[in-house]
Amino acid sequence: MHQFSYASQIDVIPRPASEERGRVGGERWIEAAESADIQGLIDRSRTLLQDPACAKLAQAVFGNSPYLGQCAVRDPDIMAHILESGPDQVLAGICRKLISEAADVTDEASIKRYLRTVKRQAALTIGVADIAELWTAERVTSALSEFADLCVTAALQFLLRRLADKGTVELPNLLNPEEGSGIIILALGKLGSAELNYSSDIDLIIFFDPDVIVTESPDRLQQNFSRLAREFVNLLSDRTEDGYVFRTDLRLRPDPASTPPAISVRAAEAYYESIGQNWERAALIKARQIAGDRTAGDHLLNILQPFIWRKNLDFAAIDDIHSIKRQINAHRGGSEIAIDGHNIKLGRGGIREVEFFAQTQQLIWGGRMPELREKSTSGALRILAQEQLISPEAVSEMIQSYWYLRKVENRLQMIDDQQTHELPDSPDALDALAIFLNYSDTDAFRTDMLFHLKQVESHYAALFEEAPDLSTGELDRGNLIFTGAEEDPDTLQTLKNLGFQEPKAVAGRVRSWHHGRARATRTERARQILTELMPALLAAFGATSDPDAAFVRFDDFLTRLPSGIQLFSMFHANPKLLELVAEIMGGAPKLAEHLERNPSALEGVLSADFYDTPPALDAMILELDTALERSVDFEDMLNICRRWNNDRKLQVGVQLLRHLIDWENAGRTLSDIAQAAITQISKRVAEEFKATHGTVPGSQWAIAALGKLGGREMTPASDLDLIFIYDHG
Repeated sequence: MHQFSYASQIDVIPRPASEERGRVGGERWIEAAESADIQGLIDRSRTLLQDPACAKLAQAVFGNSPYLGQCAVRDPDIMAHILESGPDQVLAGICRKLISEAADVTDEASIKRYLRTVKRQAALTIGVADIAELWTAERVTSALSEFADLCVTAALQFLLRRLADKGTVELPNLLNPEEGSGIIILALGKLGSAELNYSSDIDLIIFFDPDVIVTESPDRLQQNFSRLAREFVNLLSDRTEDGYVFRTDLRLRPDPASTPPAISVRAAEAYYESIGQNWERAALIKARQIAGDRTAGDHLLNILQPFIWRKNLDFAAIDDIHSIKRQINAHRGGSEIAIDGHNIKLGRGGIREVEFFAQTQQLIWGGRMPELREKSTSGALRILAQEQLISPEAVSEMIQSYWYLRKVENRLQMIDDQQTHELPDSPDALDALAIFLNYSDTDAFRTDMLFHLKQVESHYAALFEEAPDLSTGELDRGNLIFTGAEEDPDTLQTLKNLGFQEPKAVAGRVRSWHHGRARATRTERARQILTELMPALLAAFGATSDPDAAFVRFDDFLTRLPSGIQLFSMFHANPKLLELVAEIMGGAPKLAEHLERNPSALEGVLSADFYDTPPALDAMILELDTALERSVDFEDMLNICRRWNNDRKLQVGVQLLRHLIDWENAGRTLSDIAQAAITQISKRVAEEFKATHGTVPGSQWAIAALGKLGGREMTPASDLDLIFIYDHG
């Protein structure tokens, strides 16, 4: 019969991991068909299950994926249609229906319900195509991406029509509300490259062009489009009784912690020109407009091209691009990869390594070779081979492993619609996954998985084997990834291993540095040096008695710096200086405050005699007098004196911290520093006064010290208690 013709053609159908769940699922599907008010559905369903091929495929769905089984029960007619006609025809019908019917929905509750219904139907259809291996993994990810594009478009059109109904904006074409609307939605990540996985988030950036939008309230554009962005995310992400459409992530926009959810084109241009980072360039390689005003979108993408694709890269920029990878350690040799619990996205030999393999080479060469500006991972790898930048054998093996891992990723997520990338760590669950992937035994699955992970790891490590390694000491086996918007779990664990109790807070502060929120990190060169410093810096603070508090003080210190290049370069050239700063921040709060107010005092630490016994009073007076001879005016004299005073006080503080001087000698030395400053300043104040006002004949004056200075027992926090005494004839 015709109903059986499609399923009968299927050659690959995995057996159910749970035969009981497969049997019960089939019964529930029949019950759902009986309850559905669809003419002839119950007879079709019963007849379909009498066909061996259809019954076997239904068992594979219900017995391996509780989520897909639930979808089939919620939409029994879609399941019947798939078995009868195949997924290609069914998905095409779902997409046509989505395009034609969504435009007629006028209220929020209805559009939410409608989008979630068609998502459930599409998920079932694409899932069956994957399970039966009717489509390749590449075709599966492409279908998921095409469907996501349609959902984003439908949600945006609904919100634009509602915005126009309220009179907030004027739309040139109500039949196509996106046209001339000035709003732009770019997809990045897997959706941008049309390689979306089964339960993936969708990474979007929402822009608006004030020069295009027609409105009577231009001063409220930012507020109105930020509200639209939040409503848009709610339409797609909000979980209702009907489920969700797509978890929507806007965190790849410029500096997400301090910017609104919708960004003006002008603000984006200013950001990317000034503090855009190399990891953002890597992310924007995959940028693809999937909804909104196409003319405005083309204009924006043209603006972004010089940022993404640099024609000339200096060595520092190339080094920073390599550091994107080097923050994820390529483990050459070392321990065996454990299959149980392995993260096939972020772990060794995983999907992320293939993506970075392609993207870093695209960033380096794509400015001069436009043909490399390819969004898909496998497409980029093929072009790299065509241009003889990597060997054809390496590309062939990487692509083979990439799509194998993507297939496993999809099956993992298909089981319960969970955004997981970790292989099961229990034997029973791993057996069930192997069955779902149509393996006859789990050992064969283990063998194949290990082969592909090692194959990726080998090529990935070889690509960067000439680049210097960021890891030092304790970090040799830990990730330090602060790029992108996701918190890398291995990075958080590395920070915890280093001694930080609040690793998320530390990672957040580091990410803010990369976004240039501190003046010291606003230049690209400063961020490049900081990236190289990061392992040593975190190790230094982790070694203090209170790493979290020390790190917060260092963050405060950075925010006060007018520039970071000089300091970071000092740290880079003098690792011991970085260790000292960490020690100060972790163990000497008052000294840390002194450094925050006087960061230039750190230069004095590099002098050869910094750790020597401080000179006596007479020598200090002479030293300061010599320094003040270079002053050009009174204000310059005061500045030189302040710098000298700060340098000497820091010297005493550090020597106290390192136990090179006791408190009694420290008190005398601090008192000598104060007396030397008073002696030299008072002499020059008298000269300045004489030049301006003259002198009183026969006059005399003196300064008397009381308190801690009088007793030569000063502390770093002591005030000066002075009495000014004068006499005249």
